[in-house]
Amino acid sequence: MTVRRIWSAAALVLIVVAVVLAVDTAIAHFPSGLAVLACVILAACCAWLGISRRGPARIAGIAAAVLFLVGAVVLVVLEARVIEDAVVVLAVIAALAAAREAFKAHAHLPRAARPSKPVLFYNPKSGGGKAERFHLADEARKRGIEPVELERGQDLEELVRGAVAEGADALAMAGGDGSQAIVAMIAAELDLPYACIPAGTRNHFALDLGVDREDVVGALDAFVTGGERRVDLAEVNGRVFVNNVSLGLYAEAVQQPGYREAKLHTLLETVPDVVGPDAKPPDLLWDSPVGQQSAVAILVSNNAYRLGRALGSGTRPRLDQAVLGVTVLAPTRSGAGGIRPRLGMEQWITPTFEIASASSVAAGIDGEAMQLDPPLRFRIRPGALRVRIAPQHPGASPSALEPDKPWRGIGALLGLLLHGAPADQEAVR
Repeated sequence: MTVRRIWSAAALVLIVVAVVLAVDTAIAHFPSGLAVLACVILAACCAWLGISRRGPARIAGIAAAVLFLVGAVVLVVLEARVIEDAVVVLAVIAALAAAREAFKAHAHLPRAARPSKPVLFYNPKSGGGKAERFHLADEARKRGIEPVELERGQDLEELVRGAVAEGADALAMAGGDGSQAIVAMIAAELDLPYACIPAGTRNHFALDLGVDREDVVGALDAFVTGGERRVDLAEVNGRVFVNNVSLGLYAEAVQQPGYREAKLHTLLETVPDVVGPDAKPPDLLWDSPVGQQSAVAILVSNNAYRLGRALGSGTRPRLDQAVLGVTVLAPTRSGAGGIRPRLGMEQWITPTFEIASASSVAAGIDGEAMQLDPPLRFRIRPGALRVRIAPQHPGASPSALEPDKPWRGIGALLGLLLHGAPADQEAVR
């Protein structure tokens, strides 16, 4: 039995255990389980009301949320269900962990020719100083890669174009996703191989490319023994991005001076301005089949994100689908045209997207604060970038093989158990 089959069998067994225990506990303690669920839902509602307001209203909302959560815990303890509930939760967590292992993808990329003059650009301060901590410059030299340090005040694009003018035939970047986008843009423009070195803070692009974010030094092997594949890039008003452009709530928070030092606090302070009772009407408009619509927050991504899923949430299964992913958080309108005090989320894919506004729009482009002049025109650039990936790295997104629906996940696990390999190998290419 292969390792994949073992993990599939473990996940299926744990799912059965979790379901049986959950049903048995619910029957044995009916109807208190409904009361616990009601407390949790009310806590979530009160927390949202508190977050979307300031002053006494915020304090009251959060206090009510805490009280409802305490009530849920008390009900569980009084029913002597702590052990049973803990076992169910642990079984679910273990099942998800086993499923992730079963669905791990590894793309078999054809080995590419080694470049004669690869150049690595690195930001020594990015990711808390990862480049210095891992001695990245020295490791690059050992592999025949020329390291170039990005110093404070230097223009990265100018630095990269200068290196190309001097003969660089492959480009790598060790830094945040904003810096990755600049180097990727030039590599795509000149059709040069590009390698993403995960020396930033979150390394979202590296994750979805299939670069092991824990192996910063090993990522340099992309130019030594690595394989190559093509992925898409996206742009807004001519500016390239590798991950996403956020507009509205998050974008407003990123603009604040204290965001870098206190991200959660700044985000919470921004929420009332965007979705609170005194918030201004949304000024992000686009044309839809049912007319012009508005939103309080929009995320436009280079390929679609998987959101709200137990497996793979927050990742993009593919980066070569030639589509933009659009996620919109908008007020839900009643039949009479009024706005009810709740928000709805919609997602779709499209090759192009345009947003209108009456004034300049605050945007977070790959996490960097920008102001964009309307209209905002987005488009995908299919297969624009030649990416090199080290052979020991996955070479595919962690969600490349993960089904997007729970019931499909069960079927896929059964398929893996029976066949030992994914039915759709194309997903990891």
